[in-house]
Formats: sequence, C-alpha cells, structure tokens
Amino acid sequence: MKLGIIADIHGNAPALQAVLHELDGKQDVDHIYCLGDMIAIGPDTNQVLQMLFTRKDVSLVSGNHDEAVLALANNDPYPASHAHAKRHHQWVADHIHPEFISQLQQVPRHICQTIHGHTCLFTHYHIEKQKVDAPIHEDPFSSIVPATLEKMQALFQDCRADVIGFGHHHPVHDFRDRDTVYINPGSLGCQPSSFAPFAILTIEQEHLSIDRQEAVYDKASWMASYETYQVPGRDFLLSAFHGQEKAVLRRGI
Repeated sequence: MKLGIIADIHGNAPALQAVLHELDGKQDVDHIYCLGDMIAIGPDTNQVLQMLFTRKDVSLVSGNHDEAVLALANNDPYPASHAHAKRHHQWVADHIHPEFISQLQQVPRHICQTIHGHTCLFTHYHIEKQKVDAPIHEDPFSSIVPATLEKMQALFQDCRADVIGFGHHHPVHDFRDRDTVYINPGSLGCQPSSFAPFAILTIEQEHLSIDRQEAVYDKASWMASYETYQVPGRDFLLSAFHGQEKAVLRRGI
C-alpha cells in the first residue's frame, strides 16, 4: 500500500493544491494522512478545508492551531500559551465557514491502524497518556524536541508502533531504529522556499519505505495575499514561518 503523508498546511492553499496534484498524478497513492495544523498562519482557511473535507481518500488529525481556532469559534477557553497568536487566531475564527467548524470538531487527535501487519500511529505530535483528552487550553501536546533519533525514541517511548507519523515541528524528520520508523514530512505550508514537502510511505508485508518529495508552487503570489487580506500579524508570520525557523522555535508556536 502506498500512502501520502502531509502535515502543517497552515492555510496555504496553492502549496496543498500542488502536493495533491503530485499525489494524485505521479505518485498515485492509495490514501493520504494529514497530520494536523491545517489552518492558521496562512490566509486560505476555507480553501484548504474545502480541498481536504471533500476528499474521501484523506484522513485527518487535529493540531494545536486547529484546536485553538476552534476554541475561539466556540467561545471555549483559549490556551494562555498561545496568547501571542490570539489576534491572528480570532481573525481565522471570524472568517471560517460555519460548516467547517462542525467538521473540524469531529477530527480526532490520533489515528492508529494496522496496515499489512504493521501498526501505524498518525498524530500531530506526542501527547502524554494522561493528557489525551485534555482540552487545548491545558496544552496537551508535548513540547517540541530537537529532530534526532534519540529524542524521538525518548519522546514516543510510551507509544508502541512500527510507524509513527507526526508534524508540529516544521523541519523534516526521517529516522528509523530496529522497531520503529519516525516520519515527519515537514511543514507543507511553511517553508522558506517555494517547495512544499510531503512523504510517501510504502507498506508491504515485509517492508516499510519512506520517500521524501517536494512540489513546487508560486509562493511569491501567495505571500502577496497576506497584504490583500490584511492578515493580522502578517509581518511576523511571513518572517518567522517563511524565512527564519529559529524564530518559530523561540516563540514555541
């Protein structure tokens, strides 16, 4: 079975469209797993959700940005840890189509499936067992750790799976030990270049393989839309999420 793995679209419709074109055409995958943070940071909330929710071959998990926007849309408690992003998240919540609010509420935090004898866990990022059902204002997602095999082993030590697919941390992770493949395809929508990353996971009875890919899109035109739509906090967002990765990690967004 051939699976497409995507993560952290962050409201970037042209990047998602370019990746889906690759997955539908050259890659011809059997199914697609989207690992959270579909919205926020980028302005294309409704376009992204329309593309994802209208497909029967896409399974979604929720991310911290998705849940923070939902908290505002539903007048639920908002995470204090995201206070610096609240104005932007409120703008997203104010513009999201009502039908997508109810659909987002149905998206799980993790998917665990056995595929050709291999246990696969798909999630936005690690969540401690005692926080699995905690609301977003209680910060259920674990803190981001450096992208090394040793850190992944320690982070997911309470998860038993042959494949652990996740996002949240925007750089690509591609690690393997004797028992587990750890794969983060990288943020599809937040990269300094005009290339949107994704991964192909091929699962056979006796074999697992990862093929990292990129799709090119017109990023310059898309970035101009931040000004067109008057996206709140656009100067910081364009700098931190589309050019300077270290700024993102310092803010812990």
